[in-house]
Amino acid sequence: MRFPDITLSTIQTLGDIFRQDHRTREYSQIQQFEMAEYRKPDQFQDPTTTVEVTGGSGSESRYESTGDDVATNEAVGQGLQQIEAKKVHWYSYLTTPDFWIVLLLGQLLALCITATNTFSTFLVNYGTSIPAFQTVFMYILLSLIYLTYTLYEYGPKKYGKILLRDGWKYFILSFLDVEGNYFTVLAYRYTNILSAQLINFWAIVCVVILSFLLLRVRYKIFQIIGILICCGGMGILLASDHIQGTNGGDGENMLKGDLFALLGATCYGLSNVFEEWYVSKRPMYEVLSFMGLFGMCINGVQAAIFDRESFQQATWNSEVGGYLAGYTLVLALFYTVVPFILRISSAAFYNISLLTANFWGTIIGIHVFGFAIHFLYPIAFVLIIVGLTVYFLAGSILGESKKPWLGDNQENGVAGFGTAKLKALNMARKQGLASGDSAAV
Repeated sequence: MRFPDITLSTIQTLGDIFRQDHRTREYSQIQQFEMAEYRKPDQFQDPTTTVEVTGGSGSESRYESTGDDVATNEAVGQGLQQIEAKKVHWYSYLTTPDFWIVLLLGQLLALCITATNTFSTFLVNYGTSIPAFQTVFMYILLSLIYLTYTLYEYGPKKYGKILLRDGWKYFILSFLDVEGNYFTVLAYRYTNILSAQLINFWAIVCVVILSFLLLRVRYKIFQIIGILICCGGMGILLASDHIQGTNGGDGENMLKGDLFALLGATCYGLSNVFEEWYVSKRPMYEVLSFMGLFGMCINGVQAAIFDRESFQQATWNSEVGGYLAGYTLVLALFYTVVPFILRISSAAFYNISLLTANFWGTIIGIHVFGFAIHFLYPIAFVLIIVGLTVYFLAGSILGESKKPWLGDNQENGVAGFGTAKLKALNMARKQGLASGDSAAV
């Protein structure tokens, strides 16, 4: 209200309201005595509030707000305050179990990548090069495991509603994932190993840029330094390959192969960021069920179109069947573990963790293919591990499990394994601020 708009009647009205409020404060002696009795210590116990937690996630209750969701969010807010109120040092996160879990999970994924590459090499040695077809079995296995379990949890009706509402998003995620795999494998046919691996660094750049722009992630200086140290370690690995002359020489069509590698790395970066966003908001089994379902369809069609000639010329025997089975099982394990590291950490940490795959590949190559290790390999491996450690220096005690796009109290996220929301709920229970059980998903 502007000053010229204030009239005399307005001033008189305000004065009457003030005098009426003032008279209400003039209590009688009896009222003052009763109020004094009420304020005596131990006269009444201070009210305590215990929130009954029954689980649930913000995104699953998108269209209706229930008392359970409100209670859960209150408990999460109290738990997060308790966790973040703890005194921390620059090295505090390194002393938590989460750091060692995420570090080991990253190396497990790197070993899985190495194992799938090894099985693919065995298949190529037998004359069986069917990159799209051999991955179909992995998507079928994901569907058998996670689609079956999701239907059991949701029922066909609820699953159908999610399919109609969010199916197009899961289709995009699956498409990016399938094409990332396909174009990366295809790149190795036309370019050399050194060029393809250098371009794969673009996936890390994509993840950092997309996370910053779309997910509102703000990287700390130590995270940037950690990423650069890891990339430096990978650079030493590539340099040692070049020194030894194991970079593959000249490719069949270097430009074509490099473009395929660039396209594959971009698809990888997009799918990693998209998957991190989805597994933070939805149950892990739901995400993997749709990835298996759509991946099976997309990859099956792609294999039928592009792998028909390779399929006819391939060698088929019991050993090839064993290698395909090993490839499928290891890759299914890889896809199962990825959501955990994306929840506890981030897509950026996930990508730099995979940089050690070359080192593990060389270790296996020494014993299986008779490779010779270069002295720079151990140095590069140590550098990458140091970079992974530096990445978490001077960070929050929650690490990267508290996602900025889920809200201050993570109200838009799911209370699943590895999430800050579940950690906060567990803290609230320990402090007696919440009771009940919530299923981690």
